[in-house]
Amino acid sequence: MSRYRLQPTPAQERALAEHCGHVRYVWNLAVEQRTHWKPGRKGAPGFAEQCRQLTEARAANPWLAAGSVTVQQQALRDFAQAMADFFAGTHRRPSWRKAGRHEGFRIIAVKAGDVRRLSRRVGEVKIPKVGWVRLRWSRAVPDGVKSYRVTRDRAGRWHVAFAAIPEPIAGPGTGEVVGVDRGVTVSAALSTGELLHAPGLRESEKTRLVRLLRKLARAERGSNRRSKIKAALARLKARESDRRKDWVEKTSTATRVTRRRPATPASTSLGRVARAKLSSCAWSAGIGPTRT
Repeated sequence: MSRYRLQPTPAQERALAEHCGHVRYVWNLAVEQRTHWKPGRKGAPGFAEQCRQLTEARAANPWLAAGSVTVQQQALRDFAQAMADFFAGTHRRPSWRKAGRHEGFRIIAVKAGDVRRLSRRVGEVKIPKVGWVRLRWSRAVPDGVKSYRVTRDRAGRWHVAFAAIPEPIAGPGTGEVVGVDRGVTVSAALSTGELLHAPGLRESEKTRLVRLLRKLARAERGSNRRSKIKAALARLKARESDRRKDWVEKTSTATRVTRRRPATPASTSLGRVARAKLSSCAWSAGIGPTRT
């Protein structure tokens, strides 16, 4: 996946949010149909039957009919694929999608002219019912792209990810073997004696994080003030996550790891709070995203 940052206008952002709402609505209806199935009952409707039901729902619901039928049908196709993966034993069962947490949709049958470059750092992608949306041209879009996915994270940032298999990166070819031991206090200890630490929030940012958490505890549930505080927290945590991902990508590319000892998992004899604390510290140290 090649992901790019979208820069929609306020009107385009509302249209993208409508697409996400339609996809979430259709997906949750498909999940509801599956939850009603019990042994002895007739099988749940498949993709073709759900598409016919979607046509009837669009005729009876103006809000749903205002959206793109391509986006909504693709949500049903994604659900059918998710159920196939579940029955194959490779993935978990599809679950409910929640507003603000699972925001996104997929577009297929992308043509060559649907993505274009405007300047050195700016490009555009064509989205149904939205039009041309600008994106940050951080690198060239891979050739032969047939589909892409638009997502919105908790920090309110929109991204587009083009489905393409990247070209493999050749190794250094030095033949040097480097071992690594991953931990919590030290993110990675190399056999050469080098100690690597995953970056996190600065001291001023940690202080702001604590202050926002205190404000969140005092804010009334459902209030606008609580929503603004949660958005500020999401932006701060997204900044930390971006730094950690950038460090992981650069470190794992620069260091060819051929031997490692797995991180010690949380013992089942530990309490719930201790396991949660250890898991949080391990993720902050970059153990989760690191691939060796």
